[in-house]
Parts: sequence; C-alpha cells; structure tokens
Amino acid sequence: MDTNRKNFGNSSHFSKSYTQSSRYSDGDGRRRSNYSKKRENLSYDSIHDSFDDKLEKFIIHIETDKVGKLIGRSGSNIRELQDKTNTKIQVDRSTGNDTTAVTIIGSKEAQEQAKQLIEESLMDSSYLLSKKEGQEKQQNNESQIDFNNFDWSQASQKCDDFQKEKWSKLVPIIKNFYKEHPDVTNMTKEQVAHIRQINNNIEVRYMFDEQEKQSQVFDIPNPIETFEQAFESYSDILEEIRKQGFVKPSPIQCQAWPVLLSGKDLIGIAQTGTGKTLAFLLPALIHIEGQETPRSERNGPNVLVMAPTRELALQIEKEVNKYSYHGIKAVCVYGGGSRKEQVNMVLKGVEIVIATPGRLNDLVEANILNISSVTYLVLDEADRMLDMGFEPQIRKTLLDIRPDRQTVMTSATWPQGVRRLAQSYMQNPIQIFVGSLDLATVHTVVQKIYIIDEPEKIDMMHQFFREMGPKDKVIVFFGKKSRVDDIASDLALQGMNCQSIHGGREQSDREQALEDLKTGEVQILLATDVASRGIDIEDVSHVLNYDFPRDIEEYVHRVGRTGRAGRTGESITFMTRKDWSLARQLINILEEANQEVPVEVYKMADRYAAWKEKRAQEKQFERPDRSDYSNRRSNRRW
Repeated sequence: MDTNRKNFGNSSHFSKSYTQSSRYSDGDGRRRSNYSKKRENLSYDSIHDSFDDKLEKFIIHIETDKVGKLIGRSGSNIRELQDKTNTKIQVDRSTGNDTTAVTIIGSKEAQEQAKQLIEESLMDSSYLLSKKEGQEKQQNNESQIDFNNFDWSQASQKCDDFQKEKWSKLVPIIKNFYKEHPDVTNMTKEQVAHIRQINNNIEVRYMFDEQEKQSQVFDIPNPIETFEQAFESYSDILEEIRKQGFVKPSPIQCQAWPVLLSGKDLIGIAQTGTGKTLAFLLPALIHIEGQETPRSERNGPNVLVMAPTRELALQIEKEVNKYSYHGIKAVCVYGGGSRKEQVNMVLKGVEIVIATPGRLNDLVEANILNISSVTYLVLDEADRMLDMGFEPQIRKTLLDIRPDRQTVMTSATWPQGVRRLAQSYMQNPIQIFVGSLDLATVHTVVQKIYIIDEPEKIDMMHQFFREMGPKDKVIVFFGKKSRVDDIASDLALQGMNCQSIHGGREQSDREQALEDLKTGEVQILLATDVASRGIDIEDVSHVLNYDFPRDIEEYVHRVGRTGRAGRTGESITFMTRKDWSLARQLINILEEANQEVPVEVYKMADRYAAWKEKRAQEKQFERPDRSDYSNRRSNRRW
C-alpha cells in the first residue's frame, strides 16, 4: 500500500471547509442564534398544529432557571418523561423571564402523571434533604441503636435466615437435563485430552483451591464432538440446528454444552465470534421447557441475559429468534428503545429477557418485570460490562434473583473484577478457557500495521476505498464521534455510499446502519468502539483502524469483527508515533498470531521503554528529601 500512495492533501482541507460552512452557514454567531430561536418557535407552533383535537393541552409554569434540569443533557430527561407518560412535552422559552411555560399534550390521566413527575424532578433538593432527615429522625426516636455494642454476627445471621425463608417458598429448580451419549461416556483420558487440544487447546477446571480441584476433577463432563452427542434426546433442538446449516460444534460449544446441560455454573472465556451465544442459548431453551411449573403459571421469565450494549443485546435477541422451540418467546429491553413497546411485550408474558443493565433496573424498580422467577442467568461480555461501570447495577440485580439459579458468565478476557464477581455470585463454577488466558486475536485474520503520520491517514483510507472489491465490506474505527461525522459528510459529498454508528446517534439510526451493512446496501461502516463488540456480521471482509484504539483489548475486539464464522479477514491499522505506549503489547498480539511485525514497531517499543526508565529516574531525583527541605526553611526563618 505504501508504494501506491497518491497525494490527496486537498481532501482533508475540503472536508474541514465543508464542516465549517455547514456549521456556520450564516457566517455570524448572532444570526445563527436568532435562527435557532426561530426554529424553536416554528417547532412549537408545528407541534400545536399537528395534534388533533382529541389530545388535550395542559400548560404549567416552572422557574426558568430549572428548565435545564427538566430537559436534561441532550434532552435525555424530557425524552424519558415523554416515554413514561406517553405525552408530548414542549418547552416555550419565549413566555417570560422568571417563569417558562411547559405544554403537556396527551390524555388527562397522562397529563396528570407528567405534571406530577415534573414537579418531583424539579423539587428543591434542600426540601428533599430536610424531609429525609425528618424521617430518619423519627425512626431514630422510635428505636435508638447503639452501634458501639451492636452484634453484627447476630444481624448477619438474621439476614441469612430471612433470605433462606424468602427463597425456600419457591418451587425447586430442575437443572440437570444431560443424558450422556455412550460414545462420550466411553472416552479414554487420552481421547478427552486430544479432543480438547485440537479444539483450540481447551482448558477446563473448577474455580477452587488445588485440593478441591483434585477431588472434583472427575465431575467435569467429557467434551462432545457432534451435535447428536449433546442433543440426541432433544430431537426438536437437533432439527433447529440442522436448519441453520452448522457442520460441527465450535470449541466453546464442545465443552460448554455438557457442562450447562448438567446444571453446573459456567465461566466461558473465549474470543469474540466463537459461538458463545449458542453455547448458552440451547441449554437455556431446554431448561425453560424442563421446569415442573407450567409456563402459564410462572410469574415472570425463566432466563435473563444481561449484555453491556444495545447492539449486543439486539444481536442476542436475533440469535434467539432463529430457533423456534416450543413457542418460547423472548424480548429485548434496552435504553434508547421504545419503553412503552418493551413494557407491553413484557406484560404479555415472555420466557427470555435480554437486557442492558440500566433499562433492566428501570423495569424492575417500576414493578413491571419480576426477576425472582429467573432460574437461568447469563452475564454476557462481563468484562465489557465492568469496563462500562455497570458493576453496581449487576450486583443489585443479582440480589433480587434466587441464589440457587444456574449462572453463566462469558467474557473475552479474565480481569480481576470479573473474578471477584464470579466468586461472589456463582456456585462451584467450572471455567472453560478456549485458547489461552493471554489476550489474543483470532488466527483467521491477516493483521497489517502501517506506521504513518497523522495527515497521511485520510489519503490512505481513500486509497483503500478505491481498491475495495464489489463484495468487500469494511468497518472503519475512529477514536471520536466527531471524526466519524466529519468523514461521513466528506464521503457523502464525494458520492460514496456509507453508514455510521456511534453513541451519539439515535438507536433507530444505529440499527439501520448495521442493517444496511448486513444487507449490502452499503459496503462501508464508520464506527467508534460502540461497534467493537457484539456486532455479528459474518461477511465483513476488512477492519480498518483509522485511529489506534485506547487499549490493546479494544484492538483485539476490533479485529474480531472480521474473520468470523470460519471466514478469513484482513485488519489494517494506522499507527502514529503517539501510539508508542501500546507498541510492546501490540507486538505480543502479532507474534502470538504469527503475523508480520514491522521493524519500526519494535523500535517504538524500545524507545518507549527507554523513555519510561528515564522518566522514572528523573522523578526520583526531582523528589526532594522532606527533612532537608524543612531544615532549610527553618534556617531561613531564623
């Protein structure tokens, strides 16, 4: 690619000029402000005209300085209010200085609910604090607790007794549905070891100390080699698998299906795109159907799958819907989707709920979703959920689910946070490692690294687009949302058809972008790391890292978007000298996958190591001795 570079220096200038002209088309900040106000008033009038007479209009006034709190960041608060109350809420900033008119459009019941929620959201925090303090004072007067002499062990025992009594009233769970095939039962130790080795070196063990591992090593089921060996007793499942055209189980499925069908908790550590979703899904379908309580008499879903992003949750829902098994229904609940539609589907009755942590807690707290009925829990991409700060929501959810459930945790990496979560909330889990605990990319992808300067990126990217074949598809990853928007505008002006996805786009637009790439409507998807995990588009031929990712884990996940489902792929990464801190980790990834490592990357790693060592020495000399410093100050005073 280096030898065929052309000079497109004007392209970036053209893109910049276009961005400026589109943002400041009137050439004057003041005129643009007036234009914005006219658009607000026009929008307000249009909304009033667009609703028919059946919808009531109700106006309340709020303090102007609280308008921002009502609207929320980027309109998030007001959108949530509208979704919850099924109303249209319009703020008219032109009504006065001290107060602002808020028009609520909808039924009378909806208006009253919206009015109450608005008042609660704007209630003065000092009032809420004083109210809370009053309640606490009243409670303290009723029962004074001496915490100095408090018996914590007794309180802990009471809490445990309460939990046992609470969950003891529930119908016991049936977990073990495994009927081991005779060929699997008769495997020798050597055969078992060989099967695991040829399936990406599978490692299986209990997450116990060494003595417990040794005593229970024989409890670990042998791996299977065919679909029939796992599901011979479930002909309907086998028929669904045949419809999908799969040839043989993936490595994670070979070992996970016997473990999960046996009713054991499982931690699956495997790279993205290795069939983890199907590994936990098919046993879940059998688990749902096998419970004693008829499905019509259950108070909620049996299976809960928690996922970090909307895209991954929707991808799992799509995978579930491929398998028609005894009328089992699934719903995906996630922030950004229509809350009303999701609530209606939950209330109609479903057996599987796929959810992002925020929307899940919302529906649980609103008493819309009862998760005490969950008997099979999946934490998918657990490492990603912890990276995104969802650990408090996850722990809160787990407290409301019966402790004797079957729990599955999947992850691409094995950080300390995931280990803590597993140790806290899983019962004697079996760990399955596919490949290695060390971070690694899939070996079906050719990885190419180009050391270039920042201004060269745009030209090389356009050169790549020109050389794409008619069946090629590429996901181009950027570090910032603004860069995605700028490049998308630039390509549109040049008549190139593409789509984009990032956290700032509406959910419907994000879903449409993925659908357009899947169907071939576009060949180019511009994305931030919101698309680096959970996006399962099998025929993506290339990944182009325009900006180097912020950490090596994201590099691995980006690369994993291609080379899926047995296909090969190619990853192209632009690396500048400012990315030198990740050079050594990148070398490890490339060498593990037998990829070519440019000499300059080795040099970058060496220079960064030398720089770090030099900085450490300088800091050591810069740090003065505190006692000498104090003595010098004391002498100066005297």
